[in-house]
Amino acid sequence: MYQAGLILEGGGMKGLYTAGVLDFFLDKGILFSSVYGVSAGACSMCSYLSGQRGRTLAVNTDYLDRKDYCSLDSLLRTGDLFNAEMLYHRIPEELNPYDFEAFDRYKGRAFSVATNIETGKPQYFRIRDMKKDIEKIRASASLPLVSRNVKIDGGLYLDGGISDAIPLQRSILDGNRKNVVIMTKEVGYVRQPSTQLGFIRARYVKYPKVYELMKERHINYNGQLDFIRRQQENGQAYVIRPQKPSDVGRVEKDVKKLKKLYRQGYEEAAACYEELLAYLEA
Repeated sequence: MYQAGLILEGGGMKGLYTAGVLDFFLDKGILFSSVYGVSAGACSMCSYLSGQRGRTLAVNTDYLDRKDYCSLDSLLRTGDLFNAEMLYHRIPEELNPYDFEAFDRYKGRAFSVATNIETGKPQYFRIRDMKKDIEKIRASASLPLVSRNVKIDGGLYLDGGISDAIPLQRSILDGNRKNVVIMTKEVGYVRQPSTQLGFIRARYVKYPKVYELMKERHINYNGQLDFIRRQQENGQAYVIRPQKPSDVGRVEKDVKKLKKLYRQGYEEAAACYEELLAYLEA
C-alpha cells in the first residue's frame, strides 16, 4: 500500500473512465492509504476498495434497461433519477453482492465527499463500515434537481461535486505528500457557467447555498484545475485524465459507449504505469 492520497472526481456516467483506471490498479495491486471519492468517484471507490474487479463496470451497464435503475419513471415515483433503493440496497445486497468483509480488511482511510446544502460546505465522511455508511456514498452521488436530499445526522446533503469536485487540497491538508488524481474531464477542459440556475433557484429556494455554489461552480472548478497544475509542478500530484473527449453523457444509456470509455481509462492507466510507479516510489 502506498502512503499517498487517491482522489476520484465525479462526472455521472463519465465515471466509467475512472472504473477502467481503478481496475488497472487492482490488476497491478496498487492501493493507497487514503482515498477520497466524489459522486460517481465515491461509487467507484467502493468496488475498488473491496477488490472486486469489473464490478463498477457491471453495475453501470447491466441494468440500464430497467425502470428501477435509472429512468424518468423512477424520478417521478421516488424523486431519484437513479433509484436509491436499487443502487444502494438491491444491487449490493442481492443482484451483484458487495464484498463487505473485503472492504473491512482495507487498512487505509476512505472518504466520501458530500455537500451540506444548509451550510454550503463540503463534508468529508469517513467510511468505516460500508453497509452502515452507505447513505454517505449515496449523499455524495445525489445529483441536484434529479435526486432527493439525503439526511445524515440531522444534516441535509447532495452531490459532493457542488462544493469540492476534486478534493486534492483536503488530501494535502490531511498529510498526504503524494497524491494521484483521477479526473473524468479531458485534457483542456474548462468548465462553463451553469445553464440550470433558474431551475436550481426555484428547486432549492429554502437552501440558497445550493444556488450560490452552482452560480460560482465554474469559477471554483477552474480554480481547482489551476491548483492541480501547481501541485503537479511541485510533486504533490500525479494526474490521470482522459486524453481525448468522449461522447458519453452524464446520464448515458449506450452500453457500447460506456464500455469504450472504460477501456480508455484502463488503457491510459496502463500507458502511464511506469511513470506512475516512479512517482509513487521516488
